[in-house]
Amino acid sequence: MDNQKSIQEQMQELNSQLEHHNRAYHELDAPEISDAEYDALLRRLKDLEEAYPHLADPDSASQRVGGQALPQFAQVEHPVALLSLDNAFSPAEVLAFIKRVEKNGTLQPAFVVEQKMDGLSVALTYRRGRLENAATRGDGLTGENITANIRTLACLPHQLPDALPLLVLRGEVYMSKEAFRRLNQEREEAGESLFANPRNAAAGSLRQLDPTVTAQRKLDIFIYEVLLAEDRTFTRHSEILQYLAEQGLPVNPEYFCSGDPEQILAYIALWEEKRQHLPYETDGMVLKLENISSRAGLGATSKFPRWAIAYKFPAEEGRTRLLDIQVGVGRTGALTPLALLEPVRLAGSLISRATLHNEDMIRDKDIRIGDQVIIHKAGDVIPEIVRPLIDLRTGEEQVFQMPKDCPECGSRTRREEGQAAWYCTNENCPARLMEQIAHFVSKKAMNIEGLGPAIVKMLLDAGLLYDLADIYALQHEDLAALPGLGEKSATNLLSAIEASKSLSPARLLFGLGIRHVGERAAKTLVGHFGNIDLLGVVSPEELTAIPEIGDKIAQSIVEYFTNEENIQRLNRLQNYGLTLQEELRAPSQEGQLQGKTFVITGTLPGISREEAKKMIEVAGGKVSGSVSKNTDYLLAGEKAGSKLEKAAALGIEVIDWPGLESVLAGANEE
Repeated sequence: MDNQKSIQEQMQELNSQLEHHNRAYHELDAPEISDAEYDALLRRLKDLEEAYPHLADPDSASQRVGGQALPQFAQVEHPVALLSLDNAFSPAEVLAFIKRVEKNGTLQPAFVVEQKMDGLSVALTYRRGRLENAATRGDGLTGENITANIRTLACLPHQLPDALPLLVLRGEVYMSKEAFRRLNQEREEAGESLFANPRNAAAGSLRQLDPTVTAQRKLDIFIYEVLLAEDRTFTRHSEILQYLAEQGLPVNPEYFCSGDPEQILAYIALWEEKRQHLPYETDGMVLKLENISSRAGLGATSKFPRWAIAYKFPAEEGRTRLLDIQVGVGRTGALTPLALLEPVRLAGSLISRATLHNEDMIRDKDIRIGDQVIIHKAGDVIPEIVRPLIDLRTGEEQVFQMPKDCPECGSRTRREEGQAAWYCTNENCPARLMEQIAHFVSKKAMNIEGLGPAIVKMLLDAGLLYDLADIYALQHEDLAALPGLGEKSATNLLSAIEASKSLSPARLLFGLGIRHVGERAAKTLVGHFGNIDLLGVVSPEELTAIPEIGDKIAQSIVEYFTNEENIQRLNRLQNYGLTLQEELRAPSQEGQLQGKTFVITGTLPGISREEAKKMIEVAGGKVSGSVSKNTDYLLAGEKAGSKLEKAAALGIEVIDWPGLESVLAGANEE
């Protein structure tokens, strides 16, 4: 009897913990533990419930799906329940799942294996082809109405070619690694709290009461399931995915269909290794029974369908010791603490550093020098410390304090009220200049290839660089004389510097590194005023009247353009031939490419995809995110992926950058 009481208490404690963490993850978008730790708690609970079913709570966390709909949003009842997936954590468990499907009457079953996106699950309703509403999964039966926010996703069509009476779809909203990095960088510069990971950033962005906030954050979506379709039947899951792509809906092209268990395990192993190179986060693979009619015979529990399972990748976490905390100085003067770690191998690489973001994060997590810590690494993102192992402390650990003097130039530091970061007060701090130049020459700014940190440092040490504008005063003999550079490299670097002069004013404005002015804000400002010079004569009120421009950006703009050194820098850049004024070219009303749909893939020579997209749209064309039978052209650069194969299979014309120029020139002649 005492033992049964102990078991029941364990179940209650596990349920209490899981309920708390479930709410933190699904409703507050603020997880306190890793997915692996949550899964471990859930498995312990399931094991106990299987061993002692008479003690199991009918309202157990093991029987629940997601979280409750938040009261701030109108509630939506799903026409079809949005179930979760049972998990497998080893190849043996995957094989056991396949055998269970076979045992329940499906002979030699084939499965579609898809990437398990780490985002926010949503249901979309199209009525007669038009997007009618969108809702979060919520508890699986009732979700939150996020229609206005979903409509801001540029990759999602609002009208489908096939106008079915009713079509209910399921998909996953996610944020790419690059968009996540940029968002957290902007928030850090603005002194705002940072998102823990792309999943939470996507969820927090999608569940905004103001859709304009969602629109400012680059969200994407993959559609992966048809929940309900009137006047249309499907026999295979791969047929569903093909249909979705033909409708112009974004579908993840990385999926595989097979009835061979060994091939299925090999495909899972392939993506377990390659996932670090994907532009988005995945935390596993999903197996779904290919034959739709066989699914009905297998049925579902209250929480999981029996015809699908999620294989969870091993956690990218490890344990090591925090040796020290080093403070660096960024281009805006912000001081950023960096953890120096006892090297540990994680996710295929040796990790010796981890981000700490700011003083508040260190204090909130109670991280101390000398702590044993858990670190997390996902993809190419720099690792971060999840938490210290407080129980392992010896008493010799040291509480960290941000320096009162700049570690680079010795000037006083300050922390402004309401901001998370400390700043060096010296505008001419050498470390700031180094980071400013690195930002200015980066690919998203002035794209000066070859002017890396080592070359910049040599130029600074040689007294050839004191300001961003000095880059355009460099001479061939100056560069060729640098150790290890030589004549050819000097010539190539000067060519890259010269080529940067023709880039857009928006890229120049972004490259200036004005605090809070990111890539998107720079495009918005130049698009509105047409000339960087005009920013020096506008009031804060005029700036904040522009959608997407808030008080902090407006204040930074005003401060930047009231500084005489900054005005002189812009004058020098203009004298060196850089363009401050946007060449305005309004889209044609008729549009020479009216009715033509393009898809862009790969890396284009000397131009970003965004700039290519703008050129197509100015000529009246449309740019889609996925290849379908409605695509007219695939614009393919280097390292084009699966879109190239799909275009070839559908007989779609594939063009390169010169090909697009020819198409545009032909359209203009017409």
